[in-house]
Amino acid sequence: MSTIEHVVIVVKENHTFDNFFGAFPGAQGVTLPAAPDPHPDQNHDHGAWLAAVAGTGGVRMQYGPKNIPATWALAQQYALCDQYFTDVGSESEPNHLFLIAADSPVIDDSSATRSKYQPSPPYNLPSLPALLQQNKRQWRNYADAKSSYFTNIQALRTNPWSVASAQFDADVKSGFLPDVAWLYPPYPDSDHPGGGRTVATGDTWTHTRVEAVAQSSLWASSAIIITWDDWGGWYDHVKAPQRSTWAGAGPKGYHGSQFRYGYRVPCLVVSPYARQQVIHQMYSHVSCVKFCLRLFGLPAWGAPALQPGDPSGDLWECFDFQSPPRLAVPRFTPV
Repeated sequence: MSTIEHVVIVVKENHTFDNFFGAFPGAQGVTLPAAPDPHPDQNHDHGAWLAAVAGTGGVRMQYGPKNIPATWALAQQYALCDQYFTDVGSESEPNHLFLIAADSPVIDDSSATRSKYQPSPPYNLPSLPALLQQNKRQWRNYADAKSSYFTNIQALRTNPWSVASAQFDADVKSGFLPDVAWLYPPYPDSDHPGGGRTVATGDTWTHTRVEAVAQSSLWASSAIIITWDDWGGWYDHVKAPQRSTWAGAGPKGYHGSQFRYGYRVPCLVVSPYARQQVIHQMYSHVSCVKFCLRLFGLPAWGAPALQPGDPSGDLWECFDFQSPPRLAVPRFTPV
């Protein structure tokens, strides 16, 4: 029986599993040359992903405990998923939508140019936030302007439960968290390459948020899921399984190409109830939605990824609800 009352889904930016955890002991990864920090941004839309899959793209470099000490330390103490895939082999928007709505009508980030081959927002999509609210449960979208895609979903565009990212700190300090929170870092802390941004800065941001929850009265009833939205142009050696293809148009090679899934990205499950191990079960971004549906006993809607037989699990294997909770504040330095 679960005693989790609060789920915090932390969404960071643009790193594959091998890029962050390829050298993590016990994980299915490969050791690669060290990546500089900061690192320039690189193309990571669907066309770039197709090129990477074909062997002509994907930067083969990685970070490690010296660059992301707090994140690495959390992986040592809690559940690290090494078979967690993006739902779409592309960039931010379609993958963010899967984390909210378990579906995406687009294959690349929306733009005026791309409206020639995919719809433009807002989209008429059922979503987990809407379902939570219909069932008298609370949610929050903690995000600065343009850091999340809640406004791209018609029913969520003007919802007052979308608040600034900094409100998360204030809410935790006051002892409040909703049933489900989506938390997006300010852009400089997002781990997104380019513009002088560093993974070291993003790591400090993660450290501060997790520590605040762990030191609060909320810790004993919380689960923090930390993931990265897309591959960001980095290499990952594990072939993404194919679940569906893109039926729409687009640049050369798009029509009929692999839509779901994309490359692996890291996922950490941090909670007093989380197992301390590498989890090899297959998951994807939709797994965060599935976990919340199971936790709160909510019905799935008609999204294909939520139907019986979909291969993405619901993250339940990351938890041990039979053992006493590990209530100590985590350490943030690797061993």
